Amino acid sequence: MKPLDFISISDLSKLIKNKEVSPKEILDNSLKKIEKLDPILNSFAFLDIKGAKILAEQSEKRMMNGTLLSELDGIPTSIKDLIAQKDLPQRFGSRTTSDNLIIADAPSVERLRNAGAVLLGKSTTSEFGCKAVGDSPLTGITRNPWNTELTPGGSSCGAASMVAAGIVPYAIGTDGGGSIRIPASLTGLFGIKAQFGRVPVYPTSATPTLAHVGPLTRNVLDACKVLQIISGKDFRDPFTVTENVPIYENFIKEKKIYKIAWSPNLGYAKNDTNIEEILKKAIKNISSLGHEIDVVDKVFDADPVNLWNAEFYAGVGTRLKSTIETSPNLIDPAVLEVLKIAISQKMNDYYNLVFQRYAFREKMRVFFEKYDLLITPTLPCVAFEAGLNVPKNMPEKNIVSWVYYTYPFNLTGQPAASINAGFTPENLPVGMQVIGRSNREIDVLNLCHYFENNFLDLKYHPEL
Repeated sequence: MKPLDFISISDLSKLIKNKEVSPKEILDNSLKKIEKLDPILNSFAFLDIKGAKILAEQSEKRMMNGTLLSELDGIPTSIKDLIAQKDLPQRFGSRTTSDNLIIADAPSVERLRNAGAVLLGKSTTSEFGCKAVGDSPLTGITRNPWNTELTPGGSSCGAASMVAAGIVPYAIGTDGGGSIRIPASLTGLFGIKAQFGRVPVYPTSATPTLAHVGPLTRNVLDACKVLQIISGKDFRDPFTVTENVPIYENFIKEKKIYKIAWSPNLGYAKNDTNIEEILKKAIKNISSLGHEIDVVDKVFDADPVNLWNAEFYAGVGTRLKSTIETSPNLIDPAVLEVLKIAISQKMNDYYNLVFQRYAFREKMRVFFEKYDLLITPTLPCVAFEAGLNVPKNMPEKNIVSWVYYTYPFNLTGQPAASINAGFTPENLPVGMQVIGRSNREIDVLNLCHYFENNFLDLKYHPEL
């Protein structure tokens, strides 16, 4: 059998199609890596080995019959434990939830299942997706494969950890304020949230106007393949995008030339020195591909974190109001603090912030009349000590306000991705965020694909 560690979806799919390796062999390889690495990484909330073996056997029969369902057929993956997957619990990383089994898949999971994906189980998350780091009261600390003393980021912590470690080639996460892009940055992955509504969200999220579902992968082409499967209208989601899904791979076949705004800090953020140095080099490399780049120091008048806090934490807090009142000791103290503040808002204050959000979104629409893409750091720092809620040098920040760059684009709903821009001298990944115009994730994918092909070493992985 060929070595299977860190192989892309594209290559695995070819091996399966050519009968050079079987879905059961691929699954066995993942299970061996889980046995070896997950006691260290803690990336799974629930493993479904029995169910995965059944799916792998079914895929193997299709392989032998020449009836494979898609390029994802026979390839293992995981689903974040904020997303419904039938026959498994949905615990949201919280001790306040029950272990009752879910009776129906979310649309994204249903589509993966219909494409032949081998569903290994549920990945860990911070409690209700409320923190930008990788721990919860239910599952404990999830760790970063590049340095297991450090956080992989959150809230899609388990998804990022297992993909970066080579356990699976892709995993499904969610992003309500950066929860795909943050861990992608801290673990050296590609993570994307497409246009809001492109991938349907159902059952309804506690943060329905912010929530996205998307993939974390080790390269852009793999993300295209996964997005193609999970995207598309579903009227159970009232925000579903009804237009046809682009053929993503077609849009990365030919390099496009873009007008790009590069903002080192959006006008208010503060970065570690390593971040600025690595991003400046990345921007120089992008410029060498022929793109027109303007430096834009100030994109926003002020940090929009209060607009995001009002929407996100008020939604989660409202869902948990009775638990907050009766069993607050079960909730992560840092999460409890922000939820209490959010649900204490007066109605008129809340709606004032909602209206400010709409004005903010319109300003970004006007900004993008001039530019095809905006590039920023994904985060102001690299991975830091696991178990902390914020970096030590940012004690004034709360559990999300330190991630300056990601939540603004949940407020606008625009497509945004994080791609690895390089490594610090300590061998820690640094992410670059690429934001596109509304409904134009194809431009984000195109730029990232050619940046990756020209400047990244996709064979460089953590050693565990």
